[in-house]
Amino acid sequence: MAFPRLHNEPTALELAGQIARGELSAVEACEAAIARIEALDGPINAVVVRDFDRAREQAKLRDKAKAAGQAGPLNGVPMTVKESYDIAGLKTTWGFEFARDFVADEDAHAVKRLKAAGAVILGKTNVPVALADLQSVNPIYGRTNNPHDLSRVPGGSSGGGAAALAAGMVPLEFGSDIGGSIRTPCHFCGVTGLKPTYGAIPFDGHYFPGMKGGPTVMSMTGPMARSADDLALALDLASTMPLPRARADGLKGARILLIESHPVAELDSAVAAALRHAADKAADAGAVIEHRTDLLPDLEAMHADYMKLLNVAMAARQPPSPDRPELTAREWLELLDKQANRMREWQALFGEYDAILAPVFGTTAFHHSDDPNWRARRVILNGQPSPFHTQIAWIGLATYPGLPSVSVPVGGHEGLPIGIQVIAPHWQDHTAVALSGEIAKLCGTQ
Repeated sequence: MAFPRLHNEPTALELAGQIARGELSAVEACEAAIARIEALDGPINAVVVRDFDRAREQAKLRDKAKAAGQAGPLNGVPMTVKESYDIAGLKTTWGFEFARDFVADEDAHAVKRLKAAGAVILGKTNVPVALADLQSVNPIYGRTNNPHDLSRVPGGSSGGGAAALAAGMVPLEFGSDIGGSIRTPCHFCGVTGLKPTYGAIPFDGHYFPGMKGGPTVMSMTGPMARSADDLALALDLASTMPLPRARADGLKGARILLIESHPVAELDSAVAAALRHAADKAADAGAVIEHRTDLLPDLEAMHADYMKLLNVAMAARQPPSPDRPELTAREWLELLDKQANRMREWQALFGEYDAILAPVFGTTAFHHSDDPNWRARRVILNGQPSPFHTQIAWIGLATYPGLPSVSVPVGGHEGLPIGIQVIAPHWQDHTAVALSGEIAKLCGTQ
């Protein structure tokens, strides 16, 4: 159950405090992060788009801003963002060969907000093609490896970001999530990340390469870090409007539902044990843990509808295929009606509970796979091959109804981290973040 640690680098807020107190300059923090990337990233291959020269210039400006009394909350903190975000002057490819030479002309919304807060962007981190896998490999930038075990995946699609955080290269990252793309890499790499309430953070600048359009249904952008406090700050910086403060910022008296089984997804015993251990720690701290409720939606039916909606979203800008046929307008509206009804069911459930604890994925980080076909791929669960594609059911608990969910590390097994989801009601993102931080402290992972 021991959590594997790879470094003792400071969190984003700790580093910001060091810079604010004059213990080091923004330039020194920038150079130290660049040195870590150059020293560590070779076998990991996480930071695939590097912008070190411009970062050094930005760090100089951050030191000038501090001297002038104009420092922001992240003044001088070096960080990276997912390759799929637009940054003016840098390539955005999503791993597509056809987009190899596309260069963005404007920063994404989240990037603008982070820069305005004083963050120094060092570059961008690796993704799978089309952001469509739970491992991170593409023909342009190659394969990213898990820093805990190079033979295993870091997750996807924000796999490069999670790997960079876990290895200690940077303290803060921004990713995106529609099928677990923030939460699964955090689980596999032992860091923490938030998929916010749907609509909390604008999607602007996280476009399919070369296109500008509306947000993708169910998909959200969100922060990744090594502490809950960093998630909370980054969420406030990037969100459209101020989000409500946590309605349950401590575990004492918090009513929590534990979901440890699913009708379509299995769970490895090591992951199940880590989930129960976290729930026991929460109970010891005064939380009321319940194991069943009649308010829980039909998870099997919900997963089927989630997969239909996800397939449409992932194929929206690609040609139709037998697996992903075109829908009529009526069929599309029916899918949205079903989703809305499920949202109402979850809202009723959260009238009784402050949060849900659930798995992120049924296993620890799996070995790299060369099989692009999710339905043919297998993972090893309790020593036996098991379908890979059904594992996304755990992630769909929060994604399909648009709920905020934090992936937080709570332990480890055989040198690999294990995380769980802390899911909260709509717009209670800060509740999910705060409770995840409390659980991490109790489990000794933050």
